[in-house]
Amino acid sequence: MRYYIVDDDPASRMMLRKIITDDELGLVIGEAENGEKSLVPILATLPDVVLIDFLMPDLDGIETIEKLKNRGFEGQFIMISQIVNKEMVGEAYKKGIEFFIHKPINRVEVQSILQKNAEQKRLRNSLLTIKESLASFNTIMPALKKVNVGELVSIKLGDMGIMSEVGSNDLKEIIEMLVHGNNESNVFPALIDIYESLARRRNAEDIKKEMKAIEQRLRRTILAAIQHMATIGSIDYTSREFEHYAPRYFEFQEVRRLMIEVGENRFNSSKIKINIKKFLQMLYVEVLESYKQI
Repeated sequence: MRYYIVDDDPASRMMLRKIITDDELGLVIGEAENGEKSLVPILATLPDVVLIDFLMPDLDGIETIEKLKNRGFEGQFIMISQIVNKEMVGEAYKKGIEFFIHKPINRVEVQSILQKNAEQKRLRNSLLTIKESLASFNTIMPALKKVNVGELVSIKLGDMGIMSEVGSNDLKEIIEMLVHGNNESNVFPALIDIYESLARRRNAEDIKKEMKAIEQRLRRTILAAIQHMATIGSIDYTSREFEHYAPRYFEFQEVRRLMIEVGENRFNSSKIKINIKKFLQMLYVEVLESYKQI
C-alpha cells in the first residue's frame, strides 16, 4: 500500500511515517502540511491511501477530500482527528472516510486500522476480479472447450515465467497423469509414487535413475518460479501474477525474504527453500477445477 500523509502537525506526520515504515505496513510516498499543498502531489502520485487530518488551516480535511474527488482521485481516505463531535464524524463518513485514527496517535491503533483497510482493499479487488470473470465467462467458454490438460498447465507455467524451463514437460505429464488417473481416495499421492509412475509411464530403463532426474528437474524449475515471483513482487506486489501465485504455490515467508534480497542485490539461490509437493498439489487442484468446467 502506498500512503500520502496530510497533517499540519509535523510530529504526527513523523510518527505515522515511522510506524508505517518500521512495521512494514507499506510505503510513504509523500506528505504535506496542509490540504492546499497536498492537492497537486496527490493527483500526480496517486497513492492508494491518503491519511488526512480533519482540522487544518486554509483547507481542512473534508474540503481537501472534496477537491481531490472532484478532480478524479479514486484512492481511499483515512481521517486523523481528535474530534468526537458526532455530526462532524457523520459528515466525514458521507464523504467517503472508511476509518478514523485518533489523536494522540497510538501505534497499535494505526497498525490495526491500516491492516484492516488493506485487507478490505484486497477483498474488493478479489470481488471485482470474480465479477469480471463471470461477465466474460460466456465469451471465454467456446475457446476453453478446445483446451486440454497440458494446455491448462502451460497457461499456469507461462504466468510463472517457467514455460521454457527444463522441468516444464515433467510438470505437464505429472498433472495429466493425476487428472486422468483413478484417485478415488482423493488423497494426493506421495512424491516418490508420482516420480515412479512417471518413470514407468516413460518406459525408463533405469527407474530409480529417472526418478532422481525428474526430482532434480522439478526442483530447478520450481526454484526458477519462486525467483521469478520474488522479482515481480519486488517491482509490483499488486500484480495479478504475484497476488495469485506467490501465496498459493510457495511458502510466502520465503518469497518475502527473497523479495528483500532482490531489492538489496544480495540474491543467493543456494539458500532458497522450496516445497515441491505444495507446488504440485496447487497446480493439480487449479488445473483440475478448470478442466472440470470445460
